[in-house]
Amino acid sequence: MAKNKPKKKRNPWIIIPLTIFIVLVLSIGSYVLSFYFKVKNTVDKEMHEPVESIDISQTKKKLSELKPLNILLLGIDAREGDKGRSDALILLSLDPEKNRSQLISIPRDTRTTIVGKGIEDKINHAYAFGGANMSIETVEELLDIDIDYYVSMNMEGLKELVDELGNITVQNEIEWKDGKYHFTKGPLAMDGDMTMAYVRMRKQDPSGDFGRTKRQRQVIGAIIDRGASVGSIPKINRTMEILGTNVATNMDFDDMKVLFNDYRKTNKQMDQYMLQGSGQKINGVYYLIVPDDEIEKVHQMITDK
Repeated sequence: MAKNKPKKKRNPWIIIPLTIFIVLVLSIGSYVLSFYFKVKNTVDKEMHEPVESIDISQTKKKLSELKPLNILLLGIDAREGDKGRSDALILLSLDPEKNRSQLISIPRDTRTTIVGKGIEDKINHAYAFGGANMSIETVEELLDIDIDYYVSMNMEGLKELVDELGNITVQNEIEWKDGKYHFTKGPLAMDGDMTMAYVRMRKQDPSGDFGRTKRQRQVIGAIIDRGASVGSIPKINRTMEILGTNVATNMDFDDMKVLFNDYRKTNKQMDQYMLQGSGQKINGVYYLIVPDDEIEKVHQMITDK
């Protein structure tokens, strides 16, 4: 009769840490999953606002084929409680074939035909007349291009976002005081309130609106850098609340995933430019008059890449 083999004793010192490891993995996995669904819910249910001027089916086709894309960024100033005006207009052009991108600023005083109104006015008034839709159509008409996506953000939300992420740092090129803050030359660490003062100042800048749009681009870059370096998932809930309240876009969450995965190398080379022109008063109102050859130059920058 065969003897029963003695059972091997299991070593609890192996089982215990292994169990802890499995529990941790499962916990972290569920946490990351909840984070994923939080972002998806915010983007698709709170931020997603399609516009008539953009044929999203054509955009998605370009996205799937990794074609160059144009994204209009709108910074909306609605401090008085009205609909607001586009205080910042920046065209982000992405070229995945050449792994490069362009940030092209359009000064808010640029005089152009406001599509849908049939009048010539400052380009930032397009948003006040007809929201993102009219702004998109007006920029498309001005530069003779197609815009694939737009992202608009209330500038007051910018203050909350900077405070949530922590101070951002920019390289300030001119010194000035505004009665509350002293903006020194060189590296400048700013909280949300100071950031708003930094991007809004124009009268003390020798470059006027050109200087302000440059500072706006600096702040966008600093926020992106800060957001990438924070690396703190617990901040995501409050950050998504801020974005959900203050950001609108025709992108859905799936579009954002493709952009992140397939277009992220476009930041390897980012060129910056601002539409050039000369100041002129018409009927007592200041405008930036952009010549036709400058419009054609920027059109070629965007379409030829």
